Amino acid sequence: MSVHSTLRAHLVLSSRFGNVEVAERALVDLCDQVGLDRDHGYWLVTALREAVANAIRHGNRQDPDRLVVADYRVEPTEVTIRVEDEGDGFDIASVPDPTDPGHLLRPSGRGIFYMRQFMSRVDFSRAPGGGTVVEMTRCFEPEMKESAR
Repeated sequence: MSVHSTLRAHLVLSSRFGNVEVAERALVDLCDQVGLDRDHGYWLVTALREAVANAIRHGNRQDPDRLVVADYRVEPTEVTIRVEDEGDGFDIASVPDPTDPGHLLRPSGRGIFYMRQFMSRVDFSRAPGGGTVVEMTRCFEPEMKESAR
């Protein structure tokens, strides 16, 4: 595949936790097609898993009639993931900091923290019809190729 290739995918998933794996598989396949290193893919999949699980659990409150939409744009030097739910939305400022000593032992609340650690940029916004959109981008340095001899 050409180093200038851009691949895209659009998934519409019901709010079932089994669909997290469907979203992951699609992302891994796209990353493989553009030749991204598996190490890069691991961090992308971890951020995606958190975003989709949050959309199902917190956004759509596990209502299988509500949908999660995932869009991917995958290039050899950059990957953008957009996840949208049909929930009521939330105030990002109200999410407790999981690194705060009072929250260290909480069993949940680290998803957004992980997304921000693993991605170059993470933005939250309201979806046009309500709900939440998270858009995450990870940029990679172009890999230096050995010159042909």
